[in-house]
Amino acid sequence: MKKIIMHIDVNNAFLSWTAVLYLKNGFKTDIRKTYAVIGGDEKARHGIVLAKSMPAKKRGVVTAETLFSAKKKCPSLKVYPPNYNFYKKMSDSMLELIRKYSPDIEQMSIDECFLDYTPVKHLYGDEVKFAYKLKKEIYDRLGFTVNIGIGNNKLCAKMASDFSKPYKVHTLFLDEVKEKMWPLRVDELFGIGKKTAIKLHNLNINTIYDLAHSDYNYLYKFFKNQAQDMIDRANGIGSDEVISEQEAPKGIGNETTLNRNIASKEELEPYLLALSENVAIRLRKQNKYASVVVVTLKDKFFKRFSHQKKLVNATNLTEEIYKTALDILSEMNVDDGIRLIGVRLDKLSDSSSHQVSLFEDLTVREGNNELEKTVDELKEKYGFKIIKKASLIDSKVGKKYLNK
Repeated sequence: MKKIIMHIDVNNAFLSWTAVLYLKNGFKTDIRKTYAVIGGDEKARHGIVLAKSMPAKKRGVVTAETLFSAKKKCPSLKVYPPNYNFYKKMSDSMLELIRKYSPDIEQMSIDECFLDYTPVKHLYGDEVKFAYKLKKEIYDRLGFTVNIGIGNNKLCAKMASDFSKPYKVHTLFLDEVKEKMWPLRVDELFGIGKKTAIKLHNLNINTIYDLAHSDYNYLYKFFKNQAQDMIDRANGIGSDEVISEQEAPKGIGNETTLNRNIASKEELEPYLLALSENVAIRLRKQNKYASVVVVTLKDKFFKRFSHQKKLVNATNLTEEIYKTALDILSEMNVDDGIRLIGVRLDKLSDSSSHQVSLFEDLTVREGNNELEKTVDELKEKYGFKIIKKASLIDSKVGKKYLNK
């Protein structure tokens, strides 16, 4: 039986939640109906529009532009500071409300989550009727609106929730992909960033239909490892596994917030190497091996997303972890600017049953393993900066991590 997945997405979360906060505190005006934006200090790096009201949008204000620019378009614009503590409270309240119906929830960011409705359909009935009931309950109890998308996998549910807003329920089941998704511009496909969309248009791939029917070998010339994933997405193929918090594997991870937004994978690679070395050292220190490598990114809009890859052989070698992380990063979209990057190792074990390739010299791998342990011991005894990877020596990132 095909799964039924819902994507619940708060409409204009930061502005809506700020409006709820002000109304709770006696504010007489609902800022959602005024010329309003949520933004940080205009003199600091965060002086950009994080969220905008519909009236402000109609005046041309767009997300991520500077507050200075937004005020030139809309002189009467009011800027309200973000309140992340209250946003977290609102997010937690929404998740708590949803969890009373099912524990199978995967939070994707502070304002969106997936719900696997399949196991509870026999309790609550038709998924569309339930979605309407759920969105009304969220509004009545918490004071803000959500969109709910319904599909047979997470990709389709996510696409459905973005069809039209606010306060809507949409479906995109696999048998509706041809009718509802293929006519859309390729820019609207989840996971396709602005730079990728421009490349696709230059190749005369303008709609999701065009991408769905593209030749893999042709696309590979331009997008490498991303090619198959893009074609799959365009055909509505995606994961239907909702990983609830209770099921999240315990692993070893490390993240770092960047001092600026980075939209280049090449610029992210030194951070990835430093993080990979950090988690690998901790893994070896615990005498553990990892079977799954996860790369996590957070963009400038505070959207958090992760991709993972399962290894053929569990490992604790820095080089293998880093190369896998690089492969994962190559398939991720960074066009919107990345402000946080992380590496996590999951599915840990006490041993590694290594399957030897015909082209692999096992003695070399064993030598690398011993070398890693020796280097760890030297760093433990003489300090982290005693031995440095050549690729990090001239890097600011490397200096941050390796000169500790």
